[in-house]
Amino acid sequence: MQYDAVLVISFGGPEGKDDVMPFLQNVLRGKNVPEKRMKEVAHHYELFGGVSPLNGQNRRLISALKDELKKHNIDLPVYWGNRNWHPMLADTLRKMKDAGVKRAIAFVTSAYGSYSGCRQYLDDIERARAEVGEGAPEIDKLRLFYNHPKFIESNVAHLEESLNRIPEARRKNVHVIFTAHSIPTSMAEGCDYESQLLETCRLVAVAAGITDWNLAYQSRSGPASQPWLEPDIQEHLRDVAHRKIKDVVVLPIGFVSDHMEIIYDLDTEAASVAGKVGINFERSLTAGTHPAFISMIRELIEERLQDAEERPSQGTRGAAPDFCHPDCCPRPVRPPATTSTTSA
Repeated sequence: MQYDAVLVISFGGPEGKDDVMPFLQNVLRGKNVPEKRMKEVAHHYELFGGVSPLNGQNRRLISALKDELKKHNIDLPVYWGNRNWHPMLADTLRKMKDAGVKRAIAFVTSAYGSYSGCRQYLDDIERARAEVGEGAPEIDKLRLFYNHPKFIESNVAHLEESLNRIPEARRKNVHVIFTAHSIPTSMAEGCDYESQLLETCRLVAVAAGITDWNLAYQSRSGPASQPWLEPDIQEHLRDVAHRKIKDVVVLPIGFVSDHMEIIYDLDTEAASVAGKVGINFERSLTAGTHPAFISMIRELIEERLQDAEERPSQGTRGAAPDFCHPDCCPRPVRPPATTSTTSA
């Protein structure tokens, strides 16, 4: 299949105090969310000047990807569009249309399959194309990459950096906590999100020689009456303290960049809990712009350009399909007053 551009699609984030509420209104549009809850989330951003790190990180990722493509003689322009903040996806598709782009490969900054991490992006692409109208470029999303060898490699590298910050005499007793954004169990039941996460955790742990680890969840935002995936990172830290463990390394394996739900939910809230229960808290970086991760994106693009038969993966699950099944990752049934600010 012929392609004439690459499109990076992400969640988006505010870049100043005046952006915060309009951004959250975009995220929560169509959801029955109390104003009180919206203001609570807005406060998290305001603590950091109203600036999410996500857009800046995506600019660095795109710059690194352009260099990687050029290095491997892949002559495709790279565009960028977000779901919830500028540059908005529909605006980017208009630019692509005006530039004569007919069909593009989309890299979505989400490694796992769930409604919010996969299907919602597909829906947003179609909504943006409809908004642009006749002549809007066709967009083909790249496959999920949770078990791609180079995604594993980048996470292992960052985990080992964190482990090396702990004195050698204590390192053998370190407990590793992998974290991911919690989702309602009604959403989890319709997709492979949890099993994919566990596979990634296992692959990273084996490669790093870690045997004492757990997957915990963070950033829950739904009502207490609605079940979400557990354990919560804060509760897990308290449980770990009962085991007399003195050092933990937290790796946010469910994310690919260090955005607000990491610098607040982990670096601020979870780190505070760890301090109160007497645990030394080390937090690993996400894949970010690690060279292996950027190389992985280029390899995924080459797979599609060349229609290659081989699809690299680790573990027993095999590579995810190039194109999602029409019924995959369905929209969950939402009870009143639920919200999620997942930043993939």
